[in-house]
Amino acid sequence: MNKNPGSTASALLELEDLVFIEPSFADLPSPEYTQALIDLPADQGRLLLDEESDPLALAVKVRDGWIAGSFHLRRPTSALIERFEELGGDIFQESRNRWAAAVREYYSDLISREVTPALDDLNPARAGQVRSLLMEYWGSCSGETCLDCCCGSGVGSFTLRQMGSETLSFDNDLALLSLGLHSGRLVPDETMHIDAARAQEYMDTADRGLGLMFGEINPYNRDTWEGITSALMGLASSVLITVGTEREAQIIREWAELRQRTVELSENQRDPIYDRWVCVIEQ
Repeated sequence: MNKNPGSTASALLELEDLVFIEPSFADLPSPEYTQALIDLPADQGRLLLDEESDPLALAVKVRDGWIAGSFHLRRPTSALIERFEELGGDIFQESRNRWAAAVREYYSDLISREVTPALDDLNPARAGQVRSLLMEYWGSCSGETCLDCCCGSGVGSFTLRQMGSETLSFDNDLALLSLGLHSGRLVPDETMHIDAARAQEYMDTADRGLGLMFGEINPYNRDTWEGITSALMGLASSVLITVGTEREAQIIREWAELRQRTVELSENQRDPIYDRWVCVIEQ
């Protein structure tokens, strides 16, 4: 458990500070933390409801402060509601989307403070190249939702935001996420540290899905990349994935066609290494 003073999540419950009982964002779907919250020796409670009056969060006051559990990614139990009724306290209401963003911000701020950023080796020209590539294949995506899968330090997310897209970014590399958050390429309330193969547990479907420089795909990690690619296709009706070699592009094609998706492959000559092959996958 880690403190995040002054966070949006604290403010939504009208608290100066709170600690989430879930150690990381990736732990939020895990039901074990519901019982852990119930078992805490507390004397006050605060309950947050969504637009439909379904529970979003419960915060309880223990000796050292307030500890909260979030329920936007797992279902609350009747025992949890009974615990709040035992404790008594205030009830608040907020939109599910705003609470979800506040929780992403909380855990992103932890990464920014606690994880040493990776060294920044981003080619200054790459953002412009990515924008040109996306404009060529997608055109304007202003107002559309887009998932930046395996976002790294966020060059794709940064470009999508500039193009007017509502973006969610996710990756499993803490050092790269920390770099992206420190550089401003990633936005705290739009960023998640998760296993991309399990992305459907953490977010809703989107208009588009982006995966820049998947791979290197080899016999040892092929299953991992297939899981990530499959999850992204399950979340977005239009997917654009780039890889470094034609061999990898053909593997992406194979995975997409197994799932009855149409695929177009093309070579991109904007950079001799990055995004060399483009896979556009449609339903």
